[in-house]
Formats: sequence, structure tokens, C-alpha cells
Amino acid sequence: MSTSVKPESSERDRLRELQTPIQYVRGVGPHRAEALEKIGLHNIVDLLFNFPRDYENFSQLQPVSELVEGLSASVVGTVIDKQEWTSPAGTRVMAVLIEDSKGSYLRGIWFNQMYLNKKFAGGQLIMLQGAPKFDEGRWEIVHPRTTWFAPGEAPTVATIAPVYSLTEGINQRRMREIMDATIDQYAPLVGEVLPESIRREKGLCDIQTAIRQIHFPDNDDSLASARQRLVYQELLVLQLALALRRARLRRDQSAPVLPLDAKIRARILRRFPFELSPDQQAAIDEISADMSSAIPMNRLLHGEVGSGKTVVATYAMLLAVAHGHQAVLMAPTELLARQHVRTLETWLAGGRVNVAAWTGAMTAGERAGVAEEISEGRVQIVVGTHALLSSPPPFQRLGLAVVDEQHKFGVRQRSKLRQSGESPHYLVMTATPIPRTISMTAFGDLDVSELRKPAGRDHPVNTYAGTEETRDKWWEFVRQKLREGRQAFVVAPRIRTDDEEETSSAETLLESLANGPLEAFRLDVLHGRQKPAEKEAVMLAFARGSTQVLVATSIVEVGVNVPNATVMTIESAERFGLSQLHQIRGRVSRGAHPGYVCVFPSTHSAPAADRLQAFVDSEDGFQLAEMDFQLRGPGNLFSDRQHGIPPLRIADLLRDAELLGTARRDARAIIDADPDLNAPEFSALRRMIIARYGEALEISDVG
Repeated sequence: MSTSVKPESSERDRLRELQTPIQYVRGVGPHRAEALEKIGLHNIVDLLFNFPRDYENFSQLQPVSELVEGLSASVVGTVIDKQEWTSPAGTRVMAVLIEDSKGSYLRGIWFNQMYLNKKFAGGQLIMLQGAPKFDEGRWEIVHPRTTWFAPGEAPTVATIAPVYSLTEGINQRRMREIMDATIDQYAPLVGEVLPESIRREKGLCDIQTAIRQIHFPDNDDSLASARQRLVYQELLVLQLALALRRARLRRDQSAPVLPLDAKIRARILRRFPFELSPDQQAAIDEISADMSSAIPMNRLLHGEVGSGKTVVATYAMLLAVAHGHQAVLMAPTELLARQHVRTLETWLAGGRVNVAAWTGAMTAGERAGVAEEISEGRVQIVVGTHALLSSPPPFQRLGLAVVDEQHKFGVRQRSKLRQSGESPHYLVMTATPIPRTISMTAFGDLDVSELRKPAGRDHPVNTYAGTEETRDKWWEFVRQKLREGRQAFVVAPRIRTDDEEETSSAETLLESLANGPLEAFRLDVLHGRQKPAEKEAVMLAFARGSTQVLVATSIVEVGVNVPNATVMTIESAERFGLSQLHQIRGRVSRGAHPGYVCVFPSTHSAPAADRLQAFVDSEDGFQLAEMDFQLRGPGNLFSDRQHGIPPLRIADLLRDAELLGTARRDARAIIDADPDLNAPEFSALRRMIIARYGEALEISDVG
């Protein structure tokens, strides 16, 4: 029996009841509550918003006699036989034969999935779903999606059943009963957060209908309507949070006004021994316009490997210095920070701009000396690592903060640089092009500038997909290039492993190469577990040419610049994302000689081969980033991303890209009209925004 909300019930009472521990839900109890807590379900709200991960559509069940070849179908039947055999090609095959209620037969077939055998038993009721084909007088489905029914359980005709993530001791049937009881009793208590005007304009159903229909839809249309409502709400709440953060920074903080004039521009350009590309100039124009305002710049610069982001950042830093301010550049690793220092010192040699490092590897005495120079204004540009956050240097007048490889830092980490002295302008950079949907979410509080690789800059990188049959030929090619005086990278995905058969770790690979195909050459290893001084020594030796081959982990994906290194081998390449592979490939062909890269997979799966072939076929980082997003989704796009934003519960950035764009436009229009969401109709929406994103985006005190 449903519980209706009493008119006299206060908001506080309603919210308190929704926080009821799940053990009090009918059919749960203390024991099951303990199991459910293992998958993050603690109270009624958790259950209500524990959306199904999939659905089983029993509304389109078909008897075998009505199957159409190639047309997806769902067939329920009883297991009457199962078989195993090995094909002439050596493939292990398993088959299960079921009989439907009308006495017709359907066979399910699986290749190389023998572990499924124990899940089938004679007399068991199951459902097979997939595209059937008629072969040798019998209907069959290859690799069907399978549903097992508990004894006494059967699909209800004309229903769509939710499929939930489970935990030990709770099967799908029990989980559905728990969810049905929860929704029946508590869904009426969920308050509406979207104003009626928005629901009416967008044609959205109310929240209580959406919750009931997302869990137990009446039909496909009601499911689509419920999902539309919940996805839009989730994306609008996120976009409003980002818009609130953006508005707050623009309103509450003041940055130094640093205009660019012809004299300053000429002085800066003299520092670069090359002409700027059109994209670089466009990005500089956008950055200069931002820095000429008292509103703090909040800009993301993303672009291709080799597109010249460091040039643009240096230009911006010199603009700050030209007005008597200081600039800071934060890099994710000591290695990259030291390289930035060397690059800046080369470009600024003979001038009056001084550069200093600020890293965790510095001694207390070294840091004290640099701190004094910074506080007195004798150092204008500081380049450092996370040490800039844990023990900020005493800036005299900080005008610009630059964060390199920004996806290595979280929102709150990045914002700490703002607290170093006066409010600076803020520029973040990455050499990993960011798909549009990601830039609108994880980095939605930033304006965006884009850099493409200049035409004709560097040589194209010749990229190949290697096989075990071509491995010996490849190593002979590597030896030839080394004898010509070039240097080589060998990249492995892991540092070490306890598995003696694992050959893709950097240290194991170093040993096998030094005692095998590259035994005649000087090799060394670079990985993240080495101490900063050791990394510096390894890279210095490689840069000077005393090391001919550097065996490394993905630590080389950013900041390593050795123009003479023109050959790269990537082992177990399928373990990297396409964007990461492109980053790593960017370490070669940075000088006068063409580059060569060969990727070797550690698996023979077709999806892995297709991904690597896509990498081989394209040198467009933006195209590969979008492809990476399509193949792997947003969650794995940046394996290190720590942006701190809670994960989305129901929205899918790939599937819901169009709705995301709508929510972004709507959110910005709402905040433009009501910067703090103070209108009464937004009060519930505002509470939800602060509860979900207030801490992560530092907007708890807005308004």
C-alpha cells in the first residue's frame, strides 16, 4: 500500500524519513542490509536512485516457431541438453539446447567460454536473447544473452524487468522485490527539484513517476520518458554547479589587469627562434584578452602533441612579467618540471627574466634560498611540482598560474594555486585533446582554447602494427637505426609483476633486451618508482646520448624531449588508450630525422587489433581522442584523472551528448538571469546542487 505525503509533513521530516537505513525496508533486515552496504546502498535514497544497469524485455517473448533470421528475439525454454566439443581449428565450443512451451527447440552456442558450462542444468528455465539463424535444420543463437530463472520463477508476459548490480547472497529476484517495496513505500516522499516551468517547457514527467518508471516501466515509451527526465535533471544539476562556480570566480575574485601592447608583444616574440603558428596566435589572442581584464582568466588550452603549448604558456607568463608580476608553472612530475626550467632558460638566456625550480626533491637550504629570491621579486617565473601546493612559495606579486597536464590534478588541487598571493589569472594545459562532452563536464568551469599541430612541423611518424612473426625483423630495423646514431624508446605498461611469465614490465623487458636483440647497445630504465635524482640522471644520460635505448613505462608520455630518439617500440600496446598511445608516440620525430613506432599487442583479440589499427592509421590527436571516448567511455579516458566530481548515476556522456549540450545552455541561461539561484522556484534545485557538488567544486558558500 502506497504511503502518501501528509500536507502537514514538514520538509525536514520528509528528508529524515528518506535517510532511513535500508534494513527497515520490507524484505531486507539486518543481514541483507549488511550485504547491500557492500555495494554502496545504505539508506532509502540510495535504493531509490540505485538505477537498473539493464533491462530484460519480456514483452516481446517469441516461440521458436515465429523466429525470423537475423531479427533479435527473446525465447524462454527449459534446458534439455548441453554439449562440448573442439572445432577442427582448435576452438572450444559449448552448446545448450532448450525446448520452448510449444515443443520447439533452440540452441545457444558459445566459443571459448567453457566456464559457462556449470551454470546450466537439465530442467532449468532460462531465456536466450539475440539474433537467431537457421543452420542445418535448427535455430541457434551464437553468444546469446542469457537469463537464468530461479525455481518457481517465470517471466511475466508483457513486462520489462530491471536488472540490478548484485552482491553476494542477493539474487535478481530478491533485489527486484526489495526495490519494489522501497518504491511503493518511499517514492511518494521524494520532492520535486525541477521547477514546473522547466518541466513544462521540456515535456518532462514528474520525479515520482520517473522513479517508478525507471525501475519498473510499463512499456518502452514510459521507460524512455523516465530516463529522459532523470538524465536531464542529473546533467542540469552538474551544469548549474559548474556555472555557479564559474560565476562565483568571476564575481568574487579580482585579478591584475595585464594588457598586451605592441611594445610588449615585440619584446616577447624576440624570445622565440621561430614564427608562431596560426593556432598559437589565436590562442594567445584569447589569453591576452582574458588577462587584460580584472576578471580572473579561467582557461583550458588543449591540443596536439607538438602543437606548441609551452610556447603559448611562455608568452602568457612573459606578459605577466612585463607588468611586474610573477608567474608559476606547475607540472605533474619532477622530470617535466626540470625540462620546463631548461626550456625557459634557453629561450630567456641573456635577458632579465629569472627562472627557478620549486620541487619536493630540493633540500631545505635550497628551498630557503629560492624562497628569498621569490619573495623579493628577483625570480619572476617559478616552475614546480605538487610541492607548490603543499608548501607554496612566498610570491611577491603572482599574476599568472599555469598548470601543465591538468588532468593529473583535481579541481581543488588546481584551485590552491589561486590562494598563493593575490588572485592570479589561471591557465591549464594538456597535450591530450579532450572530447567535447568531457570538456563540458569535468572541465566545464573553464573557457577552452584549442591547438592543432602546425602543418609541416616535425616529420610524420611512421607507425606500424607488429606481430610475433614480424618481431625479429623489427628489432633488426631498430639495431640499424641505433648503428646510424639514432636512439630508441621501448615502452612497457607496467613496472614489475609477481607473475614470472609477464614480460611487459619495464625491468623485465630491460633484462630480456639487454641479453637478447639489443645486447650490443647501452640500455637504461625509467619508471615512476625511481627517486627524482635517479630519474634526472637517467634522462640526462639519455639526452646526452650516453644511453642509446631507454626502456620506460608511460612516464615518458609527457615532457620527454630527446630529438635524436626516433625509434619507439610499445609492448602490450592494447593496455593503453588511444590518446595515451598518441601522447607516447609524440616523443619521437621531434628533430631532423623521421620517427618510427611499432606497437605489439599481448592479446590476439579482434577488438584490440581494431583499436591498434585505428592508432596506426591516424596521427590526428583530436580524432583519436574522440575515438578513444567512443571505444572506452569517459571513465577511463584519463586513467589518473582526479577531478573530484562525483560520478554520474544515470547519464551516459556518449549516449546523452545532445542532452548534455541542452543542459549546458539551459544552466548558463539560468545563472545569467539568477547568479545565485535565489528565486523561490530554484530553492530545492539549489539545495541539491550544493549537497552533490558543493564540496568538490567549492561552491558551498555561494549566495
